[in-house]
Amino acid sequence: MRAGGRRAGDFADPREPRALAAQRPLADAPWTWLRQVHGHRVVVVEQPGDCRAEEADAAVSACAGAALVVLTADCAPVGLASPEGIFGIAHAGWRGLMAGVVEAAVATMRSLGASEVSAALGPCIAPHAYRFSGPDLEPVAERFGPGVVALDSDGFPALDLPAAVRAALDRAGATLVGDAQICTHCSPDHWSWRANGDKARQASVVWVPGGGEGPDRGR
Repeated sequence: MRAGGRRAGDFADPREPRALAAQRPLADAPWTWLRQVHGHRVVVVEQPGDCRAEEADAAVSACAGAALVVLTADCAPVGLASPEGIFGIAHAGWRGLMAGVVEAAVATMRSLGASEVSAALGPCIAPHAYRFSGPDLEPVAERFGPGVVALDSDGFPALDLPAAVRAALDRAGATLVGDAQICTHCSPDHWSWRANGDKARQASVVWVPGGGEGPDRGR
């Protein structure tokens, strides 16, 4: 998974990914970007560029040359891969996690023939910066366990979003093999809605080169 940041440019409108112009061949790949709604719908991309602009929060594919994209500014981008070359990506905010987007993406990969599913977690907000109201935090903890309950830097209740993603992956039978461990709220190199009210977005991309070398789960 390749995760961009401020230096890569604003991808809030991903129709023209000019910021990746130097990163060939990724810039030339037809991107499948989604109209994200914090839900659990997963699209299956059968050809490069399929399902572009569909309302969904995850995409999976077994098609070499496809580039699957989610846009974030505090939510968690989750890249997925399997030994069979089936790969995916999910946009996981707390609402999407509660809706089951991670589990749905993994289940869709398995329906396409994936056996083991591995995952990489990209830059997202850390618990010390993610103050959360008690009424919202309680059902998240009921679903994913007490490990998602944290305190922010001022001692108020907070959500540990990475812990919730890990719990969702565990429920889905997937294995986390990579974690950027970057807090978008604190990082000067990433967009953050919570920190700055940023309307800009970074793009995270999972893709398989046309030559079939396997899914890119890079930086």
